[in-house]
Amino acid sequence: MLKRSVADARQPVMADKKDTSSSIKYYVLDTNVLLHNPNAMFVFQENHIVIPYPVLEELDAMKRREDDVGRNARTAIRQLDRLRGFGKLIEGVSLEKLGVRSSGATGWLSIDVEDHSRPPILSADKPDNRIIAAAWSLHRANNRVVFVSKDLAARIKADALGIKSEDVRDQRVDANRLYQGYMELAVSRDIIDDLYADRMMSIERLEPYLKTETEDGESYMREITPNQYVILTDAQDETHSGLARRLTDTEHLIPVAAQRKPTFGIMARNVQQTMAMDMLLDDEIKLVTLLGSAGTGKTLLAIAAGMTKVFQEERFDKLLVARPIMPMGRDIGYLPGDKDEKLGAWMQPIFDNLSYLLSTRGSPNQAPESKTTEQRIDKLIADGRLVLEPLTYIRGRSIPLQFMIVDEAQNLTPHEVKTIVSRVGEGTKLILTGDIGQIDNPYLDESSNGLSYAVEKMRGLGMVGHVTLAKTERSELASLAAERL
Repeated sequence: MLKRSVADARQPVMADKKDTSSSIKYYVLDTNVLLHNPNAMFVFQENHIVIPYPVLEELDAMKRREDDVGRNARTAIRQLDRLRGFGKLIEGVSLEKLGVRSSGATGWLSIDVEDHSRPPILSADKPDNRIIAAAWSLHRANNRVVFVSKDLAARIKADALGIKSEDVRDQRVDANRLYQGYMELAVSRDIIDDLYADRMMSIERLEPYLKTETEDGESYMREITPNQYVILTDAQDETHSGLARRLTDTEHLIPVAAQRKPTFGIMARNVQQTMAMDMLLDDEIKLVTLLGSAGTGKTLLAIAAGMTKVFQEERFDKLLVARPIMPMGRDIGYLPGDKDEKLGAWMQPIFDNLSYLLSTRGSPNQAPESKTTEQRIDKLIADGRLVLEPLTYIRGRSIPLQFMIVDEAQNLTPHEVKTIVSRVGEGTKLILTGDIGQIDNPYLDESSNGLSYAVEKMRGLGMVGHVTLAKTERSELASLAAERL
């Protein structure tokens, strides 16, 4: 491949035996791309990466922050500094010089230091306009320029100027085909009866029911992955049904029975909640992801299972519940009060669930010396058995022998979810819950958030389970609102 600088993009591309010039593109990166993932500069394979000079200025302004944004800014700057050791960035440096750290990228990266003229519509002297102007200038001379930004408004501006624009495709999943954690099959009556009679069934017996056809008439076999649930319904009688889960590392299904007794005062109200509780109480499943809209019970079920495992069975030393302070890593210093008072504002949904579970309605087993749910919660916290923390304090820790719940995980990036999972120590069970329909992070959507990414990338692993909760069970009014509003 020819060594290409930004200036070369304005000239006809010269091909040689190593150059596939007709397919090479010039990707102009916005600042937020590197702040979201500092390694994003390495995901464009053989193409040329262009970083406008205003991006460097914005990275420099962010590098002193103590949160994930600051850390990512510093990482991106260090990556560029390492590349600088292999040549002049304004002329273009081969990404292959970084070896395995470049994730297989074979293209070139260069810094665009020119002060580009801007169309009248971009006359305001703002970093965003100067970055888009760099892409616009390259685009006028070369129609293979792509502006990459996680800012939807910036992509729309670029598109209005005729510049092809897109989000980073790396670490994205298809939200419309996201793994649900279960499938439904209409089977013969004897399949259901044999499942519960024998307490186990070979997946091979379901093969006739797993065959399906595409719209083009082609047939294929659906796969039942480890820890995936199967809802079996009698094809002749819909009232006759069963629930099974594929046993890890085997070719067999095992029946899943409804709860016989409450889990810290909670009983599953529908089949998806039954699946969720089955995974939450299974010590062999180390990572559980729960998706669902508001009121489906994902957080309440997770906390109830955690309290059972920690306070009753004593299977884990602590129950750790964490939520991202939006965005993850943002300080809570601007709120009034001390740390606990500040934390209370962010953790109130967790306190609501704890209060319910520790109330007379939620759990029949109460400590006689405690008179209020607030006192019970305070005592559990004082004893160190219940820990409530913002995710700001998770980085750098090792977390062994804990039942750990991360609520609102849809507001985390894939990189942040990886950071959290990598903190899990021996004997810890991690639960990620969230609603991908309610994302507060301005640079994430249903396809790019860390929870969706974890669901899709971790599916099929023996120690991982997932279920999407579908029905609102908070109240009759909440259910009606979910359906009609």
